[in-house]
Amino acid sequence: MILILDFGSQYTQLIARRIRELNVYCEIHPYNKIPEITPNIKGVILSGSPHSVREENPLKPELGAIKGKLPLLGVCYGAQYLAHFFGGEVGKSSSREYGRANLSFVNQSNPLFKGISNDSQVWMSHADTILNVPENYEVVASTHDVKVAGYQIKGEETFCIQFHPEVYHTSEGPQLLRNFVYDICGCKGNWTSESFIDTTIAELKAKLGSDRVVLGLSGGVDSSVAAVLLNRAIGSNLFCVFVDNGLLRKDEFENVLESYKNMGLNVVGVNAKKQFYDALAGLSDPEKKRKAIGKVFIDVFDQEAHRIEDVKWLGQGTIYPDIIESVSVKGPSATIKSHHNVGGLPDYMKLKIVEPLKSLFKDEVRRVGKALGMEDSLLGRHPFPGPGLAIRILGDITEEKIRITQEVDAIFINGLKSANLYDKVWQAGAIFLPVQSVGVMGDERTYENVVALRAVSSTDGMTADWCHLPYEFLAKVSNDIINKVKGVNRVVYDISSKPPATIEWE
Repeated sequence: MILILDFGSQYTQLIARRIRELNVYCEIHPYNKIPEITPNIKGVILSGSPHSVREENPLKPELGAIKGKLPLLGVCYGAQYLAHFFGGEVGKSSSREYGRANLSFVNQSNPLFKGISNDSQVWMSHADTILNVPENYEVVASTHDVKVAGYQIKGEETFCIQFHPEVYHTSEGPQLLRNFVYDICGCKGNWTSESFIDTTIAELKAKLGSDRVVLGLSGGVDSSVAAVLLNRAIGSNLFCVFVDNGLLRKDEFENVLESYKNMGLNVVGVNAKKQFYDALAGLSDPEKKRKAIGKVFIDVFDQEAHRIEDVKWLGQGTIYPDIIESVSVKGPSATIKSHHNVGGLPDYMKLKIVEPLKSLFKDEVRRVGKALGMEDSLLGRHPFPGPGLAIRILGDITEEKIRITQEVDAIFINGLKSANLYDKVWQAGAIFLPVQSVGVMGDERTYENVVALRAVSSTDGMTADWCHLPYEFLAKVSNDIINKVKGVNRVVYDISSKPPATIEWE
């Protein structure tokens, strides 16, 4: 595997994705929480950062067990750190080096730059620049404006670059990463969906033995793939619970419950709408709503787990972005949002957690599901938030608002399917806004609710672009919603990307 040390860059997850596209396993860890360096770690990458090495308290990793002992690639901040604190000099750029640039010099005999063209396009994103490198450092790449675009420490397999090879705009970035991962680190590229399934099932069998596991199904891809993996490993010792929290899509509870039974899973459906509605009564703050829902989920699971004798484990569909977004390079995470899958359980449940997908990105989960023989209709389902419509209804939750949101969402989603647009969209849904607007219906003025439609394209949910849906389609959907959903007289379309916006509104 490749170890990636994160200094807080917005691109760190992209580095991991590019490495995994080479069929090589990698993990991201905060720079100040470096795991034990074991023989299976074949190389280390230092990410970029929004911070500067010239700050009063710069981010300084402990590289004693890594530098000079393992292949090391410093990207942007990583490159500046290994120059500045080892005898070189980093200063503020005379002009902000951000955007496309072209290499003007490449040492093509250097193993990192094998096959990289002299005028290759790269992507710069830094306010500091390396002014001088130490004597035992060799410059191996430059642009017209940046003399030290890449260097190697002589006598070490330590390479550094001031551009980002992981982003699309660096045209030969995949080749550079391939050089580092395959040629320099000696990785084999044999981490595939099939190898993941074989390894994971073997690990689950060894870990769980004849223990019983209870798993909460949500109807989504993650929990469904986790259930199939656990079912392959322990069979009838897996007990699945699908909870109707009253915040699912229209008719979803009944439809998904039927599909699970056809998959051979041992599933119990639980109608817990009232418990969730009672817990949410009067709550408007998104974080309080999430936590209230998480607590009721735990209560329901605890109740269901007690119906099954000798349950020792709780299975969860946690995936890698959940883990990443719940950890910060500055220690405890500045909360983006709480994940009910991350952070453990109250002591009274006495259950250990098993998370077979916690190392995978969303698209990798789908590939694993396909390799497991699961139906495309389930694997192609859009992601849906754990708290459901509670975070798509801004403000307090009422049954009437839930009804309206479900009806609007159903028209939108079914419209996407009818227009053959559903599979071209990563995630879509309707948001109930705490806004009313004036309208005219027939000869009467109305003062009713506004809903927003959201559709984004993405590969893993870490970044997303709004979908340019056809105007004719949006016009039809808007017309259908206003005509068919009592209580709505205005529809708007969200054209914000992530970042700076998020996919969900809460």
